[in-house]
This record gives sequence, C-alpha cells and structure tokens, in this order.
Amino acid sequence: MKVGIVGCGLIGQKRADSIGGNTLVAVADTDITKAYYLAMKHTNVKVFSDYKELLKEDIDIVIVATTNNALATITLDAINAGKHVLIEKPGATHYTQFDPLISAAKKNNVKVKVGYNLRYHIAINEAYHIADIGKIGEIMFIRAHYGHGGRLGYEKEWRADPSISGGGELIDQGSHLIDLSRCFLGDIHLRSSSVKTYFWDMPVEDNAFMILENTDGKIAFLSASCTEWKNTFQFEIYGKFGKLRIDGLGGSYGTEKLTLYEMSPEMGIPEITTWEYHKPDTSFEREFMSFVQAIKYDLDVWSDLEESQKTLKIIDEIYKNNQVK
Repeated sequence: MKVGIVGCGLIGQKRADSIGGNTLVAVADTDITKAYYLAMKHTNVKVFSDYKELLKEDIDIVIVATTNNALATITLDAINAGKHVLIEKPGATHYTQFDPLISAAKKNNVKVKVGYNLRYHIAINEAYHIADIGKIGEIMFIRAHYGHGGRLGYEKEWRADPSISGGGELIDQGSHLIDLSRCFLGDIHLRSSSVKTYFWDMPVEDNAFMILENTDGKIAFLSASCTEWKNTFQFEIYGKFGKLRIDGLGGSYGTEKLTLYEMSPEMGIPEITTWEYHKPDTSFEREFMSFVQAIKYDLDVWSDLEESQKTLKIIDEIYKNNQVK
C-alpha cells in the first residue's frame, strides 16, 4: 500500500521505519527540514510543508504523527479525502473530537486506527493470550505503573503546554495504561483519581493516579509519572489461579519480560516461568501490519475510534474531578 506521513518528528520517523513492505510516497511537516530529513532516508518520497497538498496524492494510508492538538483536524481532512488513517494516540485532546471522525469514517467507508502500540508488544500479546485461555483463572484486578524521568527543560516542551497536549502525564503515558486495562477488563469506569504536579514547574500534572472498575467489579489500579527518574513499565494481571507480570518495554525501559506465576492446588510458592524478549521493539511494525490486514480483508480494527474515545472520556472525567497543583 502507498503511505503518507504527516508529522516528521521522532514518532513519525519510527512510523516510517515500520511500514514493512509498503511504500512511503509522501511526507509533510510544517518544519520542512524535518520532512526532508525523513524523506532522504527513503526513495522517491515527495515532501510538503502543507499536509493538505499531501492528501491530494495517490495514497492509501495516512499516518498522522503530529502534536496532540492537530491530530483530530488532520485526521478528519484525511478521512474526507478518502484515505485510511492511523492516528497517533491519544487521537485528540478531548473525546468530543472523535464524533466527527466516527461519522466521516462511516460516510467515506474508510478505516481509522488509533496508534496504541503497547498493545502490540510481544510480552503484552502473550499475556493477553495466556489470560484469554484461562491459564490464570478469572481476572480479579490489574496493577500497573508507567513512568519516565523527564529531562532538563522538560517543563518547556510541548507536552507541558495544555493548549497543545490536552493535559500532562495522564493523557500521555496514562492513556496507554487505561487502553491496556480495557483490553483485559473490557469497558471500565472511573472510581477515583488524583492528578498532581509535584516537581516540574508546568501547568499540567506530572503524576496521575487512578482506580478504574468494570461492571463485574474488577479493578485496575494505575499510576503514570514523569518523576520516575528511571524509565519504568510494569503491568500485572492478577487471576484466581495465578498472575502475569510484564516488566520493561526494551531500550531505556529495560529488557521486556513476561513472568507467569501459577498457583498449585495446595497454594504455597507458585511455579514461575519467565520469558525475556531481547530483540528490538517491533510493536510499531506489528501494529501497522495489523491495520493493513484490516483494510485488505475488511476486518474490525483493534483500537478503533470508538474504543479510543472511551479512553479519552475517562481522562476527561479525571481532569474534571481534579485540579492540577
């Protein structure tokens, strides 16, 4: 398939490297230097400073990898141009921005996917499979935290500007945790939450804490932080017969590992099995290939607009219930 990318920063570059055997034909960025830099890594790629010019090209899939405030607007224009769209998470800055996208996608008969790539990490995929076949029994609750340490000048970056980002750590890494919890628990609603700005001098939160619950009373206890000081990821799924624990995401987050704790009938010390995944992260490529298959064979899209809108609804409720600082 022919692919165009709008937004040529770090994530746009990662997306370009993850399209597999498909063809990158055009890129666009308001910073034309970034667009040319990305284009030079590939062959015969057209460069635009205005994404609307890119949408006039013969393109099957548009990847939108801009700052949060531009995601929904560009995606709507791409949908109305008849393109399938992979839009970087969270897809918008507010859940109401999904409504015109959902309507337009149905009208134009195109598929739209929100890029929650953590769903496609191997350890998370394997954990989902093990839980799905009942290896740990009925899920009781989830406990997870996701965080990074920030960097000098972090409070001056676009993620610290609510007019651009839509919020702080909650909408950034916290949205991934909510999305993953929905994968294991289904529809969930907010029970309690707190967002705080403890360290960074910025008008958005640097820590978010939340308890979510599904209709069966299963809990997800989640925290996201950019005062972690050392990048970390841990996601635990507790079942009645055992537990699954995912540690790391590769790179600065440490080796990606999946550990299965299986309880014996007499309880006591569980049988422990650990798998480590040392190969480079392929989640972006696996996610893109899944999207291509959904388009080719008219399959349901995993992490579609309706799913992702529910995640942003929870985030909006948390922001309404809390005041930063």
